[in-house]
Amino acid sequence: MLPNSEKGGGILPSTAAPKADAPPPNPPTRLERVKANLRAQSRNKFWLAVLAYAVFRLFYYSYTDVFIGFYASKEPLCPQADVVIPERASELWKALNDKISTPDFKTSAIDWLAGAVRVPTESFDNMDPVGVDPRWDAFGPFHDYLLGAFPLVHKNLKLTKVNTYGLHYEWTGTDASLKPLLLAAHQDVVPVDPTTVDQWVHPPYSGHFDGSRVWGRGSLDDKSGLIGILSAAETLLAADFQPTRTVVLSFGFDEEAGGFKGAGSLAPHLERVYGENGFAMVVDEGSEFYEQFGTVIATPGIAEKGFINVLVEVTAPGGHSSVPPAHTSIGILSALLVHYEQHPYKVKIGRKEPIYETLRCIAEHGKSVPSKFRDTIKKSAHSPKALHALQSYVREDILLSSLVGTTQAIDVIQGGVKSNALPEKAWAIVNHRIAVTSSVDEIKAHDTVLLKSLAHKFNLSYSAFGSQISEEGVSAKGALTLADAFNGSLEPAPVTPTGKDAAPFQLLSGTIKATYNAHRSISDGESIIVAPSIMTGNTDTRFYWRLSPHIFRYNHFNAVGREDPLGGIHTVNEFTEIDAFLEVIRFFTTLILNADESKSL
Repeated sequence: MLPNSEKGGGILPSTAAPKADAPPPNPPTRLERVKANLRAQSRNKFWLAVLAYAVFRLFYYSYTDVFIGFYASKEPLCPQADVVIPERASELWKALNDKISTPDFKTSAIDWLAGAVRVPTESFDNMDPVGVDPRWDAFGPFHDYLLGAFPLVHKNLKLTKVNTYGLHYEWTGTDASLKPLLLAAHQDVVPVDPTTVDQWVHPPYSGHFDGSRVWGRGSLDDKSGLIGILSAAETLLAADFQPTRTVVLSFGFDEEAGGFKGAGSLAPHLERVYGENGFAMVVDEGSEFYEQFGTVIATPGIAEKGFINVLVEVTAPGGHSSVPPAHTSIGILSALLVHYEQHPYKVKIGRKEPIYETLRCIAEHGKSVPSKFRDTIKKSAHSPKALHALQSYVREDILLSSLVGTTQAIDVIQGGVKSNALPEKAWAIVNHRIAVTSSVDEIKAHDTVLLKSLAHKFNLSYSAFGSQISEEGVSAKGALTLADAFNGSLEPAPVTPTGKDAAPFQLLSGTIKATYNAHRSISDGESIIVAPSIMTGNTDTRFYWRLSPHIFRYNHFNAVGREDPLGGIHTVNEFTEIDAFLEVIRFFTTLILNADESKSL
């Protein structure tokens, strides 16, 4: 039997023998042969390129990862500083550690902190200037309290009050050539909502001590830091310590309301006195140490995200609600806000992110890190594939993603005055926390583009941050405006150096280790890991950037084992464990002594 092709009806008709009466086919011309060859060569080159790319991908994402994994395993991801303890003042340091461990000192520490909590120092948004708004008067009694509680500090340190309630203490050293150490904190607290008072275990300004905890607003944020600093200074003065390096204390009074009147006034004053970059290092309130993956890790903040509050305002013609348009200003605003939430900023972790350094430390030192996660972090230093996998992990963790990427939160909304009147204006405020790799201008540009299509859809004239995006026409049904809500946007903070040659970070890390060991009587072995990190919010250090490139947000607070690491900050039942507070005092004592002896700051 013949194959189908030979029957003239198969899949390859060109192979069938021509009929006897058919004319012979014309042979291809030379030009046609050349073209055919060129097409064949082109196809061959294309498929060779595809094959080469496939081989490259296979090699790049698999074979090279073997070598990347091998070499990454040899490279230390998070080298740790040595423990730093005072040498010249070693006997004094040991004596003070013994003193801090005594019951009498514990009683003093309780009294110092509880007494500070009992003086309400609330700050509010949009307060009038000092001397005009009577609510600032609350800080007078607090200053009186500090004067009585820390007599040696006020006898030996020079005190300058800036903008009435900002406190600048100078503990003058014997060597004026050494850059001073700046320790900062804030006096104010978040107001207590009167409707929540009955939810407190103990009254919010009682300073109640229950045997292990001091309760009350400010017991943690930030009177524990402020009183911890003053307690350390008072204790050193009682031991007749005279610093070689000047120590400066700077206490603002409106950090919870933005800091403009407190630290905002103190910073230029300090720059006038000590000069730009006049300080060896700055330590302000900040992060804590906690246990993760079976390892205790301290996370000093080396950066802060920026922020901008974007006002989204829609205006439209008013009128009686019985004859409504298809969309009122409130309806349009609602659509815009839904559009915001449907298009969040993409989270993308890079190797320059502070959180990336935190993860590398966890991979290197975490005792119970899942092996796949550990390998992914280690390989990500060189492998794009691993970095992409790490990015997916970060995006699934709400805390990590909020620390890495730019965030947005719709926090305020308002519109309308009466149920039977069409609202002529509706507005909302969208709070952005800006990633350290981004900028205020980038956020403005992003938000402008984000809402442009909706402005067109609802036939609105559109202006954004002072620029007219679309011109108002006769057919426009209203207007959309974007603006910086309070003209108070903030760029992301400069990132503090943390390498092996960054002496302030090495000193801080060694001090953290020394404090942790001393508080637990650990004589040898690694007990706590120090990993650079980033703050979730902003501190008074936003005003101190010109004072030093070495700024740290950290106060050595122990959050190990706490169900709520924030301890009621900004809500009901704020408290501080007294043992944790004693360790804070020990930390500042050790830091002052170590900085005093350092020859590398």
